[in-house]
Amino acid sequence: MVIDADAHVVETERTWEYMDGGEQAFKPLTLVAKGGSSPGREYWLIGNRAFPKNENIATGTSDASREMEDVTERIAHMDELNVDVQVLYPTLFLRPLTAEPEADQALCKSYNRWLANIWKAGKGRLRWVVIPSVHRIDKALEEINFGKENGACGIFLRAAEGGMGLTNSYFFPVYEEAVRLDLPICVHASIGNFALWDQLERGLRFKLPVISTFHSVIIQGIADRFPMLRWGFVEVSAQWVPYALNDLGIRFRNRGKQFAGRELMRKCRMYVACQTTDDLEHVLECAGEDSIVIGTDYGHHDTSSEIDALRKLKADGKVSPVAVDKILGDNPKALYGL
Repeated sequence: MVIDADAHVVETERTWEYMDGGEQAFKPLTLVAKGGSSPGREYWLIGNRAFPKNENIATGTSDASREMEDVTERIAHMDELNVDVQVLYPTLFLRPLTAEPEADQALCKSYNRWLANIWKAGKGRLRWVVIPSVHRIDKALEEINFGKENGACGIFLRAAEGGMGLTNSYFFPVYEEAVRLDLPICVHASIGNFALWDQLERGLRFKLPVISTFHSVIIQGIADRFPMLRWGFVEVSAQWVPYALNDLGIRFRNRGKQFAGRELMRKCRMYVACQTTDDLEHVLECAGEDSIVIGTDYGHHDTSSEIDALRKLKADGKVSPVAVDKILGDNPKALYGL
């Protein structure tokens, strides 16, 4: 089985059709720029913030496939790419959208029901990560359970979610439920905090907070506290893993603690999505072969996007066939519980 560990859907007006009557007030509006440097460009208006629509669209995929208007076309393209299963992540939700709890719950709930219908149409080949609104933990747990019942294979949390690090005890009920339901916590390149979003430089603001989260989950003992919980760190490459493990090793030894070295990620049930541009030989030497996955970033066009990444990994011959099979199949299967 070949698993694309990071593919995307692009939200459309259909995404918000699952809001009930009381939630319609939170439905994003579409704005069209009339002047300036980008006349005709469309934006989502959510509260008092406007977010560009379709700003990161890959040229190698069709609108119908990216936006899941035609699930059959998406699956046919997967067949061309020799991909058996895609794990779907959002596009709009990679950033904070609103600080209003009821609005956030309505947005997440509608998105999750849209993805549940996509999963049903995909006949098991399109899995997804459920998005809980964390403003209210009870509502978050409801959405997580809905996702589990409707094809979700992970729980989507952003770095600095709600202005808190993911090591904050506020999230422990989510982690306990994740263990109970056998779902991993999936930290995709993202920010869940408006202050960081506005402050950080655009190029790396999606990436560095996720790497910091990886480090914090280990050094602050969260992986030890929840030893059965799996973690995925997605779309931030894996080139940084040797640095992070080296730094952790120094800190462990300074504290008089035993350091597991290249076995640490396996023991902590942590997985990182690589890119074909990474020095994979070095990454695997430091992290082992059991903790690396790969995705195409299907539907996007940025530094992590490579529609043919899975086939390229197999053809490059830079790492052993055994390692390739693990990265393409065994490891994502273990991460997502497929």
